[in-house]
Amino acid sequence: MTNTLRPWLDSFYQQESRRILATLIRLLGDFDVAEEAMHEAFSIALQQWEVDGIPANPRAWMVSTARFKAIDQIRRRAKFDTSFEDVADDLAEQLHHEPDYADETIEDDRLRLIFTCCHPSLSPEAQLALTLREVCGLSTEEVASAFLSTTPTMAQRIVRAKTKIRDAKIPYEVPQADQLQERLHAVLHVIYLVFNEGYSASTGEALIRKELCSEAIRLGRLLVQLLPEPEAVGLLALMLLNDSRQAARCTPNGDLILLADQNRTLWNQAQIREGCQLVLQALATRRFGAYTLQAAISAVHAEAPSAEKTDWIQIVGLYDALLEHTHSPVIALNRAVAVAMRDGPQAGLALVDELMAQGHLHDYHLAHATRADLYRRMGHVKEARDAYQDALRLTRQGPEQRFLQQRLDDLGSLKN
Repeated sequence: MTNTLRPWLDSFYQQESRRILATLIRLLGDFDVAEEAMHEAFSIALQQWEVDGIPANPRAWMVSTARFKAIDQIRRRAKFDTSFEDVADDLAEQLHHEPDYADETIEDDRLRLIFTCCHPSLSPEAQLALTLREVCGLSTEEVASAFLSTTPTMAQRIVRAKTKIRDAKIPYEVPQADQLQERLHAVLHVIYLVFNEGYSASTGEALIRKELCSEAIRLGRLLVQLLPEPEAVGLLALMLLNDSRQAARCTPNGDLILLADQNRTLWNQAQIREGCQLVLQALATRRFGAYTLQAAISAVHAEAPSAEKTDWIQIVGLYDALLEHTHSPVIALNRAVAVAMRDGPQAGLALVDELMAQGHLHDYHLAHATRADLYRRMGHVKEARDAYQDALRLTRQGPEQRFLQQRLDDLGSLKN
């Protein structure tokens, strides 16, 4: 059976390990002890299931086995530190009161872990790092790479966050109703950032990090299933609609394809249908916010049969509503692009220049790229070239660098 067990167990680990870990963290109260115990349980399974076969409920088996291994581990520590004796006894006692690890309980544990990682006593940076590491299962090196940090710095941030949760005895729970909105906002923001990093990687040679997009969508679905708040629905819709374009966003060589130039037959129609339905569901509550409005904008793009037939009047109106919810320079920049499509490049450029004059977006490469594109459309070659060079200097992503360089090369033979 070994020839088939190992691939099966590897697949099982990929699909279920974060669920199992979430339950173990709640039961054991310690991130590191839980992770070590889980890995030991998987090692035991590789040997024991070879003889006994795969159990009827492998997840429950893993949780139970890992708990016993954790108790053994803590009892060994108690030989050197008597304070661990009570911990081990308490865990052993709990085994008799919580023997059944149903799927519903495990799903609830994942939601509890998300809220724990996003507790307001942790900094936003720590919330994001801990969620990526413990909920999404990224390595510390991957988390550091995703957010332009060094591995030692990110490791310290994660360790400090775990220590704070343990020492402050932060509970593993979904907050009560009076705290829910404040806490939910942090959770949604972290999932949104995870998706954005997957949708357009901040650095490296890949435009898209598919595993981050998939993980963010998975977390979004989990939130909607267990906590169907309108903005959770709106965020899931936004991620599905944006992710629906994944297959059309780059060439086989990994080069960037702009929205207007994408082959829309490659867009995932099932995701678009689901996303549009979720947008309507969130809007119907009249308790929607920024995520739902962004999803509505994506829905207008998704439903347009071609770039030329995009309803830019509706998109500008949605951006106006979005800016009332979120006074963000990036959103204002996106609105300027929509205005340029509705009213012409000169109208859009005036808005972008106003944003830049206010000191916003000076180091944001897409602001310079937007100015460059608007100048190019107006036939102002020198200004376009200068702006493209500014954008190229600031971007750290390979596909964007190649795209901007190609734009510069195309301008090379033109005169102002």
